[in-house]
Amino acid sequence: MSHTPLQQAESSSAVTTPGPPVAKRVPTERTHHGDTFVDQYEWLRDKESEEVVAHLKAENAYQEALTAHQEPLREAIFQEIKGRTKETDLSVPNRKDGWWYFSRSVEGKEYGIQCRVRARNTGNPVADWTPPAVEAGVEIPGEEVLLDGNVEAEGKPFFSVGGTAVTIDGNLYAYAVDNAGDERFTLRIKDLRTGELLPDVIENIFYGVSFSPDGTRIFYTVVDDSWRPYQVKSHVLGTPVTDDEVIYQEDDVAMWLGFELSADRRYLVLGIGCSEYSETRLLRFDDPDGGLSTVISRNDRVLYEAEPFLFEGPDGQKTDRILITHNRNAVNSMVSLVDPAEFSKPLSEQHWTTVVEHSDDVRVNGAGVTATHLVVSIRKDTIERVQVMSLSGLGTASQQAPVEPAFDEELYTAGVGGSDYEAPVIRLGYTSYFTPSRVYDFVLPTPEQPAGELLLRKESPVLGGYDSADYVATREWAVASDGTRVPLSVLRHTSVSRDSTAAGLVYGYGSYELSMDPGFGIARLSLLDRGIVFVIAHIRGGGELGRHWYEDGKKLSKKNTFTDFIAATDWLAQSGWVAPDRIAALGGSAGGLLMGAVANLAPEKYAAVVAQVPFVDALNTILDPELPLSALEWEEWGNPITDPEVYRYMKSYTPYENIREVAYPKIAAVTSFNDTRVLYVEPAKWVQELRNKTTGSEPILMKIEMDGGHGGASGRYVQWRERAWDYGFIADSLGATELLPGAGLKQGSGLE
Repeated sequence: MSHTPLQQAESSSAVTTPGPPVAKRVPTERTHHGDTFVDQYEWLRDKESEEVVAHLKAENAYQEALTAHQEPLREAIFQEIKGRTKETDLSVPNRKDGWWYFSRSVEGKEYGIQCRVRARNTGNPVADWTPPAVEAGVEIPGEEVLLDGNVEAEGKPFFSVGGTAVTIDGNLYAYAVDNAGDERFTLRIKDLRTGELLPDVIENIFYGVSFSPDGTRIFYTVVDDSWRPYQVKSHVLGTPVTDDEVIYQEDDVAMWLGFELSADRRYLVLGIGCSEYSETRLLRFDDPDGGLSTVISRNDRVLYEAEPFLFEGPDGQKTDRILITHNRNAVNSMVSLVDPAEFSKPLSEQHWTTVVEHSDDVRVNGAGVTATHLVVSIRKDTIERVQVMSLSGLGTASQQAPVEPAFDEELYTAGVGGSDYEAPVIRLGYTSYFTPSRVYDFVLPTPEQPAGELLLRKESPVLGGYDSADYVATREWAVASDGTRVPLSVLRHTSVSRDSTAAGLVYGYGSYELSMDPGFGIARLSLLDRGIVFVIAHIRGGGELGRHWYEDGKKLSKKNTFTDFIAATDWLAQSGWVAPDRIAALGGSAGGLLMGAVANLAPEKYAAVVAQVPFVDALNTILDPELPLSALEWEEWGNPITDPEVYRYMKSYTPYENIREVAYPKIAAVTSFNDTRVLYVEPAKWVQELRNKTTGSEPILMKIEMDGGHGGASGRYVQWRERAWDYGFIADSLGATELLPGAGLKQGSGLE
């Protein structure tokens, strides 16, 4: 090659439409189960190569040239996001021990500022757990700044906090910072009495940090070479980091490791697991030399979580009990109460007491305790809800019926946003498609107030004259090719007419049992305001309709995820809302694999496809056990290394290997150079091969962020610009660039 790809792009940029960068072909053979695949672009994996970096920069130059006309639209969407976001926003203070913790965000600044103020103890529990009022620009007497992200981020290409912890006495504050976007954090500890940093600095840790109850030790996780958290370590303050003790190391490459403190802080709880079974190990803080005890061995193949706590019996005596949320003979999970002595027996001989029984219609997501109540998170009719019941009489004939806080919308999400063991309230987060996020405190039921009480602490303000009455969300159902009914959430501006002329967008994910729950999004309003009907397809592989819904969209049933998405697209095309030739598709990560798959299966159904950090070379990645997190993927997709049937099945759908000679729609692959979860090489190879094979004339682009990680860049303005790029590309591709009459930001409505 006489020119680098970068020079080619630069020399041709004077022409109106430059040609796309052409990567050289270097055949690499891969043979498994008697099948050989020749990959021409595997050489793009070499991140250190100047030629690779030059090629990626050429891709960006090409993308910038071809989308330059979208810049005014992107700027408009960015200004709409900015104009609706209250930039001097505040979190609702959260009480932990003797302090209220909260964050402030300040107009013009990218990052939040973590603060705290002392709590009062007057003896009136609900009053003592009522958060102080925090106002923008008004300092509360005694307010302390713990961490100013803007100061920490100065001069750094990236800034993200991966965990914080405070000692019970409130004197020491630990925080973990990532300055590269690779999700490896540096832990520092500040003495809040003096503002000085302790000499203890721990490099290369993963998410999650906690102090021991006595404040002398700090626990943290470490990842192995394939980015899997595999060690929990303990650092004694004031000692060399090289002396840190490994509390536990998990050597099975298919198991993930994490930890937390039990709600009553008597135990360190280690969670080890995959999506199919797990193991919990406990360390008593009052007996640190007693070692770890296993609750249920992974060999019993139960998927469970365990919460040890002191349970007060009818005689007033407190005894150790373990609350187990598990799938033993319960595909949707259930909750049981167990005496720890039972776990020394074989599983078949153990006596467990049912607290929340199994239901085919209700998925139990998790359960925890406060000093007085059991708190259960469930999913019913696709909606996540919270239920509480008193601990008194739990597991006996006198167990009380669950109490569920009542909300008045059909499609919403309610989840536990935090609870403190001694608190008389639990914090709830609430949102819906058109209700901005709310924070409630739910006063736990008492004999005097058996229904409890919902106290609204805050609704996130939306500026720019936002009115939820301008939009509507409905639940619709598509019918898949096998007759399965697939739930859809259909969002639109009320002024869109049902005359088959509007533009439409279908969004989906459909993996890892993750549910695409109702939630408010300011950026999405910019699409709705341009008349785009936005469909969220709750396809199989997600968790919206329970464990079966997930299992019917993984491993050898994975193709249901893709065909469900196409069924959702067909529903939209025939709904009477949109013109069938004005539909786009959007998805990210595993949803990017979905985008690649549907582009191959039904390219004619889409005017444009946007694939964010897309997992489009899935088979190749999972065949390499050295790549980050590969082994953890086997439980989701199957193991193509050892199983020829899995290999053949994956090869029949993985996007990169199934590109064919058809007219592909406009495609944008959006990625990050430093993403550790889906490497940039996947979309880089994919777009090359798409350009080789497409018989159409629509452009196929790759946009690569050279500083970000899997979530994109780190500052909020940069993230808004990234979202504006994606949405601008979609709106432009659908010819939906103009605001509907009366839509958009309203002047004189609180816009400064």
